This record gives sequence, C-alpha cells and structure tokens, in this order.
Amino acid sequence: MSARPDAVATAAANAVEPAATVAATAVPAVVETVATESADPCCAAPLPVLGRDVTVPLVTGGEVTYAALDYAASAPALQRVWDDVAAYAPYYGSVHRGAGYLSQLSTDLFENSRATVAEFLGCRPGDQVVFTRSTTDSLNLLAAAVPAGCEVFVFETEHHASLLPWRDARVTYLNAPRTPAQAVETLERALADRDPHGPALVCVTGASNVTGELWPVKELAAAAHAHGARIVLDAAQLAPHHPVSVAELDVDWVAFSGHKLYAPFGSGVLAGRADWLQDSQPYLAGGGASRKVARRADGGVDVEWHTTAARHEAGSPNVIGVYSIASACKALSEAGFDALVARENHLIATVRAGLAEVPEVRVLSLFGDDAPRVGVISFVVEGWNSSHFAAALSAEYGIGVRDGLFCAHPLVRTLLGSDPQDPGECGAPEAAPGERSLNAIRVSFGAGTPDEHVERFVNAVKELVRNGARWKYRTEDGRCVPDRG
Repeated sequence: MSARPDAVATAAANAVEPAATVAATAVPAVVETVATESADPCCAAPLPVLGRDVTVPLVTGGEVTYAALDYAASAPALQRVWDDVAAYAPYYGSVHRGAGYLSQLSTDLFENSRATVAEFLGCRPGDQVVFTRSTTDSLNLLAAAVPAGCEVFVFETEHHASLLPWRDARVTYLNAPRTPAQAVETLERALADRDPHGPALVCVTGASNVTGELWPVKELAAAAHAHGARIVLDAAQLAPHHPVSVAELDVDWVAFSGHKLYAPFGSGVLAGRADWLQDSQPYLAGGGASRKVARRADGGVDVEWHTTAARHEAGSPNVIGVYSIASACKALSEAGFDALVARENHLIATVRAGLAEVPEVRVLSLFGDDAPRVGVISFVVEGWNSSHFAAALSAEYGIGVRDGLFCAHPLVRTLLGSDPQDPGECGAPEAAPGERSLNAIRVSFGAGTPDEHVERFVNAVKELVRNGARWKYRTEDGRCVPDRG
C-alpha cells in the first residue's frame, strides 16, 4: 500500500485552484481496501499497521516477530495514516497566518480535519472541536474552563487523566461500582445532595483502561442532566474500538488521544459544547488565540480573544498530528465498526478462554465476566511478581504487554483488594522476581492485532505458569530485566 505523491504534486502545482479545492484533492486518502471482510466479520483481516513485521531478539536466542499487545498505552499507527501523512509532508506550511500557497493548503487541510473529526464524533451543530496534545491535555483544558464554584463528580475508577485535573473545583470522588446499574445509582445519589443552582460536571470513562469494561455512558449522561449537571466522556479507550457519538450519547464533551486511535503521538481532541470554552480565559495565551491586541494609553495591553476553537489553540498547531487523527477517523469509519467490533470480540474470547484454563490466573473485573468490553484485559498470576511475568513474556516470547497500576492506582488497588496505602507505582515496583508486588499485567489489542499474536500470548502464559521462566531476572531502576551476568 502506498500513497500517491504524484497526484499530490500535480494538484499542488496547480496554483490557480482555490485553496479549499486543493486541500480536498492535493492530499488524497489512500484508496486501497484496508481490511478484507468475509461473510464472518470476525474473520476480517487486521488493519495494516506500522511495525507488523518488526522482529525482536529473544534472550534465549534467535528472533521472533514482535507481538505488540499494549494497545491501551499506544496503538501502532495505521499504515493508511502514515501514507497519508507522508503524501502531505512535502506541502507542509504554517496555518492561518500565511499568504503562500502551501500555507493556504495547510490551513484548509487543518480545518477540514476538524470537520472530519466532528463527523467521526457525531458532534451537534454549534459544538467545537479543539485540538490538543492528548486526552490528559484535553481534560486539563476543560478543567481550566469550568466556571467558578463548579462541583466535579468522578469515580475512583478513572485514569489519572480524568481523576486529577480538577484542582480548582470542588471534587467528589465516588466509590467503584460493581455493576453498571450501581454506577448510575451512585451518581444519582451524589448529585441529589449537591446545590442544584450551581454548575456541576461529571467525568466518566467510556471503557476502562484496566478492565476494558464498557461503562453505561448514556445512562450516566441522563442522570447528570436530570440533576442539572454536565458530563465529559473520556473516550481514550472507547473511540479506537467502538463508534462514539456525542449527540447519541448526549454527553457535553468528549476527549481522546490520537496515539490510542492509530495515529502518531502528540495530538488529541476535546469536542463538545462551546459556552464554557468561550467564557473562560484561553488555555494558553499567545498568537492564534488572540484576534486583536492593542496598546492602551496607560501603557497596558487590551486583548480580544477568539470565540472559536482557536481561542484554546495558541501557537503553531501540530498540523501533521491533526491530519493524522483525521486520517485515522476516516480509516476506521471506512473499515466499518461492525466488522472491527466483531473481530475484536473474537480476540477477546480467545484470550479470556485461554486464561480461564490457567487456575493460577485471576482476571480483574468490576462488572463481571459477562460485561461487554473492549480489548483490554488485566490479570495477576498466583506466585508471580507481575513485573517478572511481563518481563519474561517480552524477553522469552517477544510479546509486549504492560505491568503496573496503569495510571489508575485507586482502581487497581480496589480490584486487588489491597490497602489504599500499600506501595505501588505506574511502572514496575521495587520488588524482585518471586516477591509480592502491588501491580498487575495488562494485555491489550485492537484493529491491527493478528490472531497469531493473541494465540502466542495465551500459549506463553500457560507455558510460563507450568514451567517457569527459562532465564534469570533482576530489578534494575524499578524494572524487572533479564540478568545477563
């Protein structure tokens, strides 16, 4: 699969075309089919991603194709996305403030990408799409925009990106629910006790980055609105796996990261209602956010800020990152979420069935085995330090997973039944192989994962539990690594 730089060059050379027309034609989408669907959707081919043929060395000798099973942290970029970005790269230019042809083309590409993302998210008329650096950046932006005196309600089950930004608001942390219905009931009780006349915001994940379980977002949104509160959806783990519609879910805002959505690092989105964003001070002060700046007679400066999304996009934007998100949105939409979800459910069933055959493995869950979920599964293995187990999967089998508390410390501690004050970190703890550790192992996958990768993972788990590691390991700088003598 390859992009068509010849077509890009031809269109870009035609300088008499209006920039808007050029932007639509100069950087074409890759037209090859990215997935072959069969009568059985779960048998559709994985979408081509970068790194699918990379080989890595094994500590026991030889090499093996790398099995990237850490999608929940960062999904590999789609080949389609990379090709689209490569086709645009020679025509890179500054946006919004350049008179040159490449600047006009880049500006139109940037704004067309905004429209693509809005369509992908099912935004309502009047909603704004603000481009950020990540989900964390998006939620911090919103936190800076909440009105004075705003009450924020957030479950302890959230990723730290959703749990921690609300420093200037009154925050109520809600205990982890054990069913979706209990989540709604818990929120309703908390909202019933608040001041009904003041502003309030609920922050909730769409899919857990620890258990993969889907949350009842639409029901939580209805509960929030019934009590006069607004709701923001952390869709970092949901948007890459399931369709997300702001209008259908009736959420006020949605946030996600490009690097979870098969795009490169460094770009994110906050989309939704404009009023709080327009009424707040710019997230960053500088060029692009300001519409008019003038000196006053007393020597000061008067600033008129934009009321559009530009108000919170000061500085030169990450045009390539924004375009890569738009390209990923198009690729996923064209592949069809029905087929993607069906295939992912097949992979989930394969992993869960394999782990269920190992008595020493305990899969972590809030809502139970029957809860719908995305391709994110966390577990612990009896008798194993989780960091040691993850290190052995990598060093001896070429399988990349994640171990730790996954930047969701309160949730993982609750799932492990540990004391809230027990030590633990986002990465591996200071525990040697064989010692108890307060952490878990997470395997995660998605649209680019071949069947062979999850099958190799399941077989490796069984072999490690049955036979033990074939190599010695030690702790170095907080990580469990092979001991090379």
